[in-house]
Amino acid sequence: MSGIAALAERIGVPGILYGTAWKKADTGPLVTLAIEHGFRGIDTACQPKHYDEAGVGAGVAACLGAGLKRADLYLQTKFTPVSGQDPRTVPYDAGAPLSEQVAQSFAASLRNLRTDYLDCLVLHSPLATREQTQVVWRAIEGLVDAGGVRRPGLSNCYSLEELDALYRNARIKPSVLQNRFHADTGYDHEIRAFCRDHGIIYQSFWTLTANARVLSSAQVRKLASRYGRTPAQVLFRYLTQSDVVPLTGTASAAHMREDLSIFDFELTAVDRDSIRVLLAV
Repeated sequence: MSGIAALAERIGVPGILYGTAWKKADTGPLVTLAIEHGFRGIDTACQPKHYDEAGVGAGVAACLGAGLKRADLYLQTKFTPVSGQDPRTVPYDAGAPLSEQVAQSFAASLRNLRTDYLDCLVLHSPLATREQTQVVWRAIEGLVDAGGVRRPGLSNCYSLEELDALYRNARIKPSVLQNRFHADTGYDHEIRAFCRDHGIIYQSFWTLTANARVLSSAQVRKLASRYGRTPAQVLFRYLTQSDVVPLTGTASAAHMREDLSIFDFELTAVDRDSIRVLLAV
């Protein structure tokens, strides 16, 4: 087991997460379905523009009991800056100081998710200036200090310089970086190396949607046939063996089962190298 994989296991981050963006009224039932099929990590955001966070809370609540406790789940949500919100549905006072915006968003997330703590609170994206980003990060650190947040994270950061600056200035270092995983950013090769070196769990989203070329490649299709798996399973398994925790947002029960079963097989080093070539862009 790699260092990052061991870290993820130690702090309770599952090897694959269920993502809840863009599910609207179906959010609650789909979260319930995902948990019933075995997902134990749920990703959401306090951003009504793209997420129904209260629906996530309802879906989780429907599953608790009968042997499943809140502590069995990893709930990860985000503070989304005003620039990422729909002005009509900002879930906090957009005119308040940044630290108060974080506090109000956090309180809304606790209400929506029906919990008294978050396993991870992610800054949805860096702000316009590093100074503003640092103000928000200090507010998140305060929530960690108070016990309401177990660990902080960052998302949509595609500049290694910016990630390094946040890391160096942070009193509590980011545990998670969640980025879109696609060729246009070179699959974050340098950023993922930074994460490995600094004990940050890299999470990928848009993993299947943005990688039709990889999934349809002769090499991945050949591996899928050899292992008796789908191309999506092969790519997800490659990532989990390469210090990446992927998100899946499928609405299909069959695909949920397939996504969770990726840990039932292991790609050889040679086969992983053949996929790595496809991502060397």
